[in-house]
Amino acid sequence: MSLLFSQRKSSGANAANPGHRLVMFFIRHLQQALASIGELWRMPMSSLLTMAVLGISLALPTTLHLLMKNGEQLRGTWDNAAEITLFMEDGLSEIQTKTVLRRIGLYEQVNQVTYVSEEEALDEFKNLSGFGDALSYLDKNPLPSVILVVPTEQYSSPEGARELLDKLQEQPEVSFGKLDVTWLEKLTAIVTLLEDAAFALGFLLLAAVILVIANTIRLSILNRREEIEVLKLVGATNDFIRRPFLYTGIWYGLIGGLIAWICVSLILWWVEGALIDLASQLGANLTLSGLDLSEFLILITLSSGLGWLGAYGSVMRHVYEIEPENQL
Repeated sequence: MSLLFSQRKSSGANAANPGHRLVMFFIRHLQQALASIGELWRMPMSSLLTMAVLGISLALPTTLHLLMKNGEQLRGTWDNAAEITLFMEDGLSEIQTKTVLRRIGLYEQVNQVTYVSEEEALDEFKNLSGFGDALSYLDKNPLPSVILVVPTEQYSSPEGARELLDKLQEQPEVSFGKLDVTWLEKLTAIVTLLEDAAFALGFLLLAAVILVIANTIRLSILNRREEIEVLKLVGATNDFIRRPFLYTGIWYGLIGGLIAWICVSLILWWVEGALIDLASQLGANLTLSGLDLSEFLILITLSSGLGWLGAYGSVMRHVYEIEPENQL
């Protein structure tokens, strides 16, 4: 073993200065972290292409996360828009109508009750359908009177509104009822399916990030095989040799995460107008939000961790396989 690394085996001098050992530990890590940046800078095009691939791979699940995050605003708006329509029996008197309105209004599950008479329903249909002149030839108004019931927030979900509908249909003055959020149950099932698919796709893309970094570090190790053999000949430990490669993986992941954040910001800027217009067409107000500070930090931490994990798996296999005596 050469004098270059012989002092690392001497425990007497190091034990006498534990503070010095701690300082030197961080200095060595800082030196090797900066040296790994220099290695990336020596191959700018290949490094940038690898980071771009990582950034795009991370941008896809991040974009899906933001779409689901902003979609929750629409789901929340629709959940609170549950409305029950009760069609009344024919021939009810004014007193019977007022009685059932008062009775329904006393339910704790009901937030608002609106009565629409037969005449009001016909006038509204004339205005909306455009068949006003043709409807004037009818001998009898075919539309029944209805009661519009808006549940409280607690019963605005599809399950709660359906429970309230079953209760209201028991009223003798009610012919039948209709729940206007039945379509929301189907939409919720579709959104749940998309969320599961997005989770599976995100998992596959994150695995792809690890594999890309592992393969990149493997090629780097093979290109520096002779250098690693020389270092081991003069007494360098495996931990000392593998540390720059681990920092390289971290830098790949960190810069890839920043590229992913830039890509996601550009995507949101590009589709913001279309998403807001779609939300307005669906009768909802949407305020598009991007990654907040905590989500940004999670993205950067996750990307750096994936970079370290991919580099660690490659280093643990290939660095330990390179031994000088194998070449003798």
